[in-house]
Amino acid sequence: MPCCVPPDGSPLVAVLAAGSGSRFGGGKLDAMLAGKRVGRWVLDAVSEAGLAPGVIVTGAEAPDFARESDWTLAVNPKAEEGLGTSLAVAAGRALAQGQPLLVLLADMPLVSAEHLIALSNAGGASATVWSGGKSGVPAYFPLALLPQLAAFSGDAGAGALLSGRVDVTRIIAPADMLVDVDTAEDLARAEELLSQRG
Repeated sequence: MPCCVPPDGSPLVAVLAAGSGSRFGGGKLDAMLAGKRVGRWVLDAVSEAGLAPGVIVTGAEAPDFARESDWTLAVNPKAEEGLGTSLAVAAGRALAQGQPLLVLLADMPLVSAEHLIALSNAGGASATVWSGGKSGVPAYFPLALLPQLAAFSGDAGAGALLSGRVDVTRIIAPADMLVDVDTAEDLARAEELLSQRG
């Protein structure tokens, strides 16, 4: 079992869960996946990585997986305006607590503890490499970058801040780990991949 992120300088972990899930038909983060709600998988990966529960950024109505957890909930009043507003809420929390920030998406149930440890221990800003070489979440932001992130709005993702920076450690993840659940087909794919893990 992988463990752990050193406690000194440990980041505030923020799980973004404020999307409407319209492509799924609503309620995707509470859909059952291999015996757990979709959103619960990410929380368990954080725990396995030795990181403390952080904050789940939700819309006006928090999903069940979030309310059932021991994490702090932060409501994003501008959730309908896009992902950037949730990133801003998370960054604002981290700034207030004087902690760096590790950002994850709640609809990525195959993210591993090992990957979160690698991001957190990179020694500075770090990001996940997506297809096409894009940098994105999960991603780790040191305190120095948080004011810029806290100013985000609209649908700007973390890649908007990370792209082109030479001081970002880019960590390649297995493609299967980056499956995000947007549709019923994605959920079935994630179920298949989890069954292959044994």
